[in-house]
Amino acid sequence: MLMPKKIHHCVNVILVWISIIFISSYVAGQPGPVKNGHFENGVVVCASAYGAQIGADILKQGGNAYDAAIATQLALAVVYPQAGNIGGGGFMVARNAKGQIQALDFRERAPLKAFRDMYLDSNGAADLHKSQDGVLSVGVPGAVAGIFGMYKYARLPFEKLINPAIELAAKGFKITAAEAALLNRFKKDFERYNDYPVAFVKKTDWQQGDLLIQPELAATLKKIRDQGASGFYQGETAQSLVETVTASGGIIGLKDLDGYQATPRTPVSFDYHGYQIISFPPPSSGGLLLAQMMGMIAPFNIDTMGFLSAKAIHIMVEAERRAYADRAKYMGDPDYFQVPEKELMNQHYLAARMKDFNPQKATPSSAVNAGNVYEHNETTHIAVADNQGNLVSITTTLNGNFGSRVVVKGAGFLLNDEMDDFSAKPGVPNMFGAVGGVANQIEPGKRMLSSMCPTLVLKKGQPYMVVGTPGGTTIPTSVFQTIVDIIDYGKTPGQATEAPKFHHQWLPDQIMLEDGLPVAVTDSLVQMGYALKTVNGIGRTEIILFDQKAGGKASPGKIGMQAAADIRGDDSLAGY
Repeated sequence: MLMPKKIHHCVNVILVWISIIFISSYVAGQPGPVKNGHFENGVVVCASAYGAQIGADILKQGGNAYDAAIATQLALAVVYPQAGNIGGGGFMVARNAKGQIQALDFRERAPLKAFRDMYLDSNGAADLHKSQDGVLSVGVPGAVAGIFGMYKYARLPFEKLINPAIELAAKGFKITAAEAALLNRFKKDFERYNDYPVAFVKKTDWQQGDLLIQPELAATLKKIRDQGASGFYQGETAQSLVETVTASGGIIGLKDLDGYQATPRTPVSFDYHGYQIISFPPPSSGGLLLAQMMGMIAPFNIDTMGFLSAKAIHIMVEAERRAYADRAKYMGDPDYFQVPEKELMNQHYLAARMKDFNPQKATPSSAVNAGNVYEHNETTHIAVADNQGNLVSITTTLNGNFGSRVVVKGAGFLLNDEMDDFSAKPGVPNMFGAVGGVANQIEPGKRMLSSMCPTLVLKKGQPYMVVGTPGGTTIPTSVFQTIVDIIDYGKTPGQATEAPKFHHQWLPDQIMLEDGLPVAVTDSLVQMGYALKTVNGIGRTEIILFDQKAGGKASPGKIGMQAAADIRGDDSLAGY
């Protein structure tokens, strides 16, 4: 039945006023982070309290999980510039209310003028400065194409999803202490790579509560609102991007931008102790690594070994070591390299990989090669669920903090430094210490290998968990540990995010771990032969868990949503 014009007009006016009220509340002040919560109707978990609240408000206004995820991602491009972006890329795994699964690849691509040895000097040595900083490190952005690829599953007008981000960019938002410190830390880089004024630099140091205003970014977002994806990949914005890059020796052209498309993929799906795990396939290594690691530990009944015990960590680390050895040899962009996905996930193959596992001793990485088959820490994750059964898990990135540190002149957005995720030279580690070979060598138009691991978990075909994290090459191991903590050890989302994380990636041959493990555990690991390296933080995991307890006293027995935002940053959640 069609709505009469007068009523339709009134509804639109009401929606506009609701939007204005919500937007005004965002600009008014910095909301405090919320780390844990129980919800019945929907929840958003992400790196910023602004982003979470905007996404939750979209749910309250009748949007579904896809709407909320888009609005949150756009907001993060404004309020979380170190990783939230329109100048980078990422991956989405989602499940709609009908139970259909989508996997969308909007990873950056190598420019058409890129070539295999572009980062080698005259002596054949890799010049990683060129792949990690400045205009030559920039891949062709995919984030905006990804947003419009997701939008086909949304229900609200696009302007409703992007207007909060535009308002925050135009009027500004109050930064946190952590954000102020980060902006101050990278001030010299911003000045080095931009010979024009940028919003991230001011004469005095940034302080908590300062207003970060980005009028040029607001103007770019308005173009995207009014013109769709062509407002980014064509016209003034595209021209500004190309001119900014080429003026300093970069190689992205208008043809690169005009030809970019997001690509649907078939997700990685596997069983773990009766749960269906769904994650992202190549060109991300995340899903395959997760499948391999969980497949390798499945026969060991790790739930009987004690939470964070030396014995359990030993088994998990040895699975990680072997999976990352396979990553270096076999994983890359499937459009350019035949990735043996089925073989790498085969249970017989995984059992063979653990055949030389010694329960009492670490296996040196020098003795572990890839099997025989017949990332920077500034990524950001969004987890969303609604009351209709829609689940969205998105991980996006610029790669390093603030990406290349190059801001598009006149357009106000940061560009990625994703070219470092290629193998500049076989065996030479990138900024995360990851090595690779032919599978991930540079080729024109190719997508660089990623570690992002947006993941869904189903229990008897029904929603059970939405999980993901930033963290470069530590992403798959953090997701791995989180799922094990919840499924095998019965931990709550809050307990799982707070648990100290550990990580092994084959090379370098060491366990990276956070403070918090008992001395007896770390001593046992050293006695087994492990080299330990303590780090400040591994990952920032965002979790939504469906269970009857989450329904609360008001709705006993009802399946609700229990969510947690990681304690390691300003991460936050919001729902209702």
